Formats: sequence, structure tokens, C-alpha cells
Amino acid sequence: MYHLGIDVGGTKVAFRVETGSECVEESTFRWGPRHSAEEDFARLAGHVAGLRDRLGAPLEAVGVAMPGTVGPDGRVAAWPSRPEWTGFDLGPALRTLFPEAAVAWADDGDLGALAEARASGCENLLYLGVGTGIGGGLVLGGVPCPGLGRGSFEIGHVIVELGGEPCVCGRRGCLQALASGPATLRRAGSLRGADVTFDDLREALRGEEPWATGAIDGTARALAAAVTGVQELVHPERALIGGGFAAGIPELVGRVAEHLHGLARPGQAPLPLAPAALGGLSSLRGAVSLARLIAGGPGESGERPQPS
Repeated sequence: MYHLGIDVGGTKVAFRVETGSECVEESTFRWGPRHSAEEDFARLAGHVAGLRDRLGAPLEAVGVAMPGTVGPDGRVAAWPSRPEWTGFDLGPALRTLFPEAAVAWADDGDLGALAEARASGCENLLYLGVGTGIGGGLVLGGVPCPGLGRGSFEIGHVIVELGGEPCVCGRRGCLQALASGPATLRRAGSLRGADVTFDDLREALRGEEPWATGAIDGTARALAAAVTGVQELVHPERALIGGGFAAGIPELVGRVAEHLHGLARPGQAPLPLAPAALGGLSSLRGAVSLARLIAGGPGESGERPQPS
């Protein structure tokens, strides 16, 4: 039986089909000009039709990674990259597209965490993706937390500094406002007294320029505060840091680890921390893992969530 993962992005959509432990197809298409959610979904449906023709067999389960916020009612509540999707009734559309299969969707950060948990063999894992924003997810007992239909694990909007920098969500002091790639570059520019590019920052870190190390230290401190808060509440076994910005700054993970040691209270060891393994593939692999979970597929463990 086939399990399909779909990673819906702002500029492209990626597909991966697995049967057993074997990948039988990977494909992508890029969105066309922005018109409406209905036209976008029609393009997705056309790609799925071609995929079905190539497979020649029914799908057992489909997992979908979504970058926008999908409410408990299955409607897209917000998707800044493609705002015309706001209000789109995603649940019925997916069920109509895949009538023979179990279907579920989840936040792409949550599914990235699920994939990283599978790749690392850790069923209780915290994942943070540091890029243009900050996403991530938490897996407990092999299942994404808080769980399907209960919202996403929005660690990027945990407040780590009261009265801190304004966030795109409307609050102040969110982790994303302090530790995302753009936030780090803004801090670096302020410390340097001139605009800073990503390449400028990387080069200056190699030379241990004080403005560059100070900018990264501020980011690492905010990330460590968020990780420590999650550790106090749910006690994952380890944490991983990924995302495009973090991948380009290899010094970041070590600096976060230093701050975790400084924040550990007596009797509690800091959470083990390492770089994430899957990079840009984490959400797609997580979508396939979600399909396996709702199908009760081989090699999956933990509580079986209900398909949406």
C-alpha cells in the first residue's frame, strides 16, 4: 500500500510516495501566478491525477504539511505567503481529492519535528527551525504534540523577553522576533553600526568580530530560554536545531548549548542539543510519517492519531 506525503510551500509543492520502507516517487511543482485558492488547489489536483496514473494503485493514507495556520474546523485561518487561501476549506477539499485514503494535515514545523524524531530514533524530541521565522515542533511518545486538530506547536511565538522587539504576530518579545535570521541580522547591524548581510555575519564570525559574536550570542540566549522552558514542562530527551539560517551558522548550536548549561538549575542536567539531520526535507518526510501514523503503518509506534 502507498503512503503519500505532500509538503505545501509558498512557492512550490513537493510529493513523496513510499511503500514499505521504499520511496517509489518524488516530484514537485511550482505554484503559478497568485489568483485564488481554488485555482491553486486545481493545480495540485492535476498533479495528483498524474501521480495516480503513474502509481496505478490506490493510496492508503495521505499526510499534508501546511505552512499556514489551519483551524480546528479545517479552514485556513492565515497563510501570509498566499493570503488568498485564508478561509479556504481545506479538509473537505482534501477528502474529495483522496476519497479512498485516510487523510490528515498538520503544521509543517510539527511534521518536521516528527521526521527528525524518526531519523534520530528519539520518540521524545524538541525541534526548532531557525530561518526567516522560527518554527519547530515537539514529539512525545512518537506523536506530534499537541496533536492533530489541536493546533500547532508555535515555539516561535513563545515570549522570551517581556517588552522585547515587536513580532509580526502583534506581540512583543516573541522568540521569532529575537532569534530568527532577520532578527539576528538586525541585531548585528545595530551592534556594527551598518547593515549586515548573511555573508557578512558568517565572515565576521570566522574572525570573531565582537559585533558578530554579540549578535549570535543574543540569538543563542533567546533560543536557550525557549528550550529550557519546554524542558521544564514536558521533559523531552533531546533538542535539535535546524533551518536554513542555523545551517549556515555552525557556531550557533554550540552557543545555545553553552546557554543551556548556564540556565540549568541544580539537580537538572541541560537538555542534550545537536544539529538537525534532514535539512529542507524534514517537512516532506514528516508528511509521509504522518500518513504512516494515521494508517498504523509498519515501523510506527506510539498512539495512533485519528485522521482529519
